[in-house]
Amino acid sequence: MRRKWLALLFPLLAAAAPLQAPGPAPRFDTWRVIGPGGGGTMLGPTISPHDANLVVEHCDMTGGYITRDGGQSWRMFNLRSVIETFAFDPREAKVIYAGNAALWRSDDTGRSWRMVFPNPARKTVEHQNGDHSEYSLTTEDPAYASNLRITAIAVSPADSRIIHAAYSIGRRGSSGLVVSLDGGATFRREREFPNDRILLLQHGSRGLLAVGASTVYRRDGESWEALPSPKATLVQASAGEAAAATYLYATTNRGALLVSEDEGRTWQTRTPALGQQAGRFEAVATSARQGRTAYAGFRGLKLGGRPEDLYNGIAKTTDGGRSWTIVFRESTSVAANLDPSHIEDRARIGGNDIWFDAPASLGVAPGNPEICYATDLFRTYRTLDGGKNWAQVNSVRVGTDRWTTRGLDVTTNYGIQFDPFDPKHVLIDYTDIGGFHSFDGGASWQTATVGVPERWRNTTYWLELDPKVKGLVWGAFSGVHDLPRPKMWKTTDPTKYVGGVGISTDGGRHWTASNAGMPETAVTHVLLDPASPAGRRTLYACGFGRGVYKSTDNGKSWTLKNIGITESKPFAWRIVRADDGVLYLLVARNNGGNYGEPGGGAMYRSVDGADHWQRMTLPEGVNAPNGLALDPRDNRRMYLATWGQGRTGVDTGGGVYLSQDAGGTWRPVFQQMQHVYDVTIDPRQPDVLYACGFDAAAYRSSDAGLHWTRIRGYNFKWGHRVIPDPQNPAKIYITTYGGSVWHGPAQGDPNALDDIVAPAPIAQ
Repeated sequence: MRRKWLALLFPLLAAAAPLQAPGPAPRFDTWRVIGPGGGGTMLGPTISPHDANLVVEHCDMTGGYITRDGGQSWRMFNLRSVIETFAFDPREAKVIYAGNAALWRSDDTGRSWRMVFPNPARKTVEHQNGDHSEYSLTTEDPAYASNLRITAIAVSPADSRIIHAAYSIGRRGSSGLVVSLDGGATFRREREFPNDRILLLQHGSRGLLAVGASTVYRRDGESWEALPSPKATLVQASAGEAAAATYLYATTNRGALLVSEDEGRTWQTRTPALGQQAGRFEAVATSARQGRTAYAGFRGLKLGGRPEDLYNGIAKTTDGGRSWTIVFRESTSVAANLDPSHIEDRARIGGNDIWFDAPASLGVAPGNPEICYATDLFRTYRTLDGGKNWAQVNSVRVGTDRWTTRGLDVTTNYGIQFDPFDPKHVLIDYTDIGGFHSFDGGASWQTATVGVPERWRNTTYWLELDPKVKGLVWGAFSGVHDLPRPKMWKTTDPTKYVGGVGISTDGGRHWTASNAGMPETAVTHVLLDPASPAGRRTLYACGFGRGVYKSTDNGKSWTLKNIGITESKPFAWRIVRADDGVLYLLVARNNGGNYGEPGGGAMYRSVDGADHWQRMTLPEGVNAPNGLALDPRDNRRMYLATWGQGRTGVDTGGGVYLSQDAGGTWRPVFQQMQHVYDVTIDPRQPDVLYACGFDAAAYRSSDAGLHWTRIRGYNFKWGHRVIPDPQNPAKIYITTYGGSVWHGPAQGDPNALDDIVAPAPIAQ
């Protein structure tokens, strides 16, 4: 009923008060990121002490985000790997610090970044290894420890040249603290924190505080004291000043909320008494200058006797935690004081279960405790009036059911397809938020999974449009995301994955399941045989962990076609058809990716429509064949995208390989990246090739692979594939693992300003 009311009211609201122009914040190049916005885990909203409209946050998919207008628009930037923490210089308004495997500094309000620790001039070398092309550094900087992650940063309010950074090594390893006294020119180790992880660094009224998971460390002058936390493991912490006292708020691994008013010497349990019968508190944040006000995120509070009385939400205190009031709560319906987006419809789990996520992190404005940002698995939302009203800031409503991004894009996508009957109809295969499509050339987006079984609709892996029948689309759907990444199949038997094939006859507006003969499986690809007659199409589908399925009746029924495939649970990933009908199947790897391990993936060939398969020889030393492209002028000429194999910390053997004899022999033509996800041929110019992968770059060759140049301006860490723009030969789309879809110049922007200016980017 509420949605119907909103739909009726929206045109009136739009006429009375026009919405801000949709779209992300301006970039410093000619690229743009498209999509509906939101859709992934967002973390660590950090608000500038100089300007409450300036906010930075990060996500779990390598992107960093900055807004200068209070969340109305955001710009994505990338610092090689997942960011752990941010800090603003309390004196210099344009200076921002970010921490991951390195400490980065921006002197121009996030426009560009440079590494300050470790010292890039001390033979600092960047490495990318493993399935996610994990970022690491080796260096001769004596203060740096291998495999560290910066977890907290503090800049002295009295002297901006004094910078502290806490780090941890591994999830359960040691932690330490480094300090610079010269504005980041040099660092030295100050102390270690054995068997602890530093959650917060804060300059308190009496010195530096380092709040760890098990201990609070306090430095007064040159001496340190350790104050054990009260028999609990802290998971989040925040500090603020009030009346010459430093308030510390912390949540524990048991879901309790603790408060200290004496810099960690003593603690009181001040878990909000909200009448709950169950539940836990996880996220917490206070205002740095008004520490008596704080916000705490809760999960699964039972606030009544009905099933729908189980809530996630946020409580607020204005008296140092002595009393709390719920200012935001969600159960099986949208919060009454939230202006929602498309995310709330997508996040539903079903039944009477609570379906909105609890806050993963909170951020309160240092000078204005009425401003608070919250992030969770799907979105970012904020209040400007102390919790009375909340609004999401990841998407902009363009119509009753249409959206566009504000620049907060944390979505994985596998492909982008174009309607052969309508050039303005564009479809994106998303994970977590399912498929979306646009009927205005990408200006706005709406869901494309209506009718897909709820247990399947998490991920749309691929969409195949019939080139002869208007509106006919086949979809590859699954309730399992992030395939073929090992993190998925290492924990769950892929034969237990759910999913299947769906059919739409109205261009993706509505779907029906169509997997007769196919057990529920994660379908990762659907391929249409264009030589088959319209209305009786032959199609092939890849079932991850099951193999290849074939349909000869337009996708109504399916038959398993695995004869000759030797894997017992083949990770069927992609299937490619040559003009003469020969099929090529790529099987994703089922090993750890190290040199010499069996199960590094496979490639098969069928000359009889998948009735029989013959294993082919892969290039020597490669791992994880991900993509295959056939030259339209001569299908015997083929390009294979592969992952490298791990060898003592260095991945080798990956890249793009060329065969000129239909896979009989191979030779490398591109190895600047060791983690190539896909290779693409421009069908209009077959000598033009594109390679994209997980090494923070995409490349272009204009001479059939002899030479390659980096596509300047695109620098998202985890890239998927390049798709030439069918409407504009000068443009390309790039799908990503966590950064939505990029659209920009096919040859790159020569004037683009890279996010990282020093050291030089890995991929040049």
